[in-house]
Amino acid sequence: MLAGVAMRNRKPPGATLDVGLISDTHGLLRPEAVAALRGSDRIVHAGDVGSAAVLAALAAIAPVTAVRGNVDRGEWAAALPATATLRVGDVRIYVIHDLAGLDVDPAAAGVQAVVAGHSHRPRIASRGGVLYVNPGSAGPRRFSLPISLARLRISGSRVRARLVELVPA
Repeated sequence: MLAGVAMRNRKPPGATLDVGLISDTHGLLRPEAVAALRGSDRIVHAGDVGSAAVLAALAAIAPVTAVRGNVDRGEWAAALPATATLRVGDVRIYVIHDLAGLDVDPAAAGVQAVVAGHSHRPRIASRGGVLYVNPGSAGPRRFSLPISLARLRISGSRVRARLVELVPA
């Protein structure tokens, strides 16, 4: 069974909720990312945060759920779980840094969306009725990969995702 975190909605029941998805900041929270995340009802960080300062800055925008990535080390990172499950409105979201470590069947667990980072490659896919979102990397550029994050829009039990490129290639 997956442990979960219920989101306290600031909006009335049935309202559309916006969730900002960010990953692989590696200690760099770009002003473009801050601007793109404004207006989020919740922010999910899919690991490789890089510093507690990044989480504090994100928490100034909206409540944050974050998981530990492979570069997150030290006392501040010890408090971050390897995975998290949260409910936003009527949607259950599972968060893990590296999708290769997924050891649950999301559909069987009642999860509608899986958020993962690690590869730095932004991607949205649907498999078996589950939405998989990798927001890409919002931190330092790696090779020629885009600098991006993603947004989830939740209406009732429906969830849609879109990628947001932060810095032109």
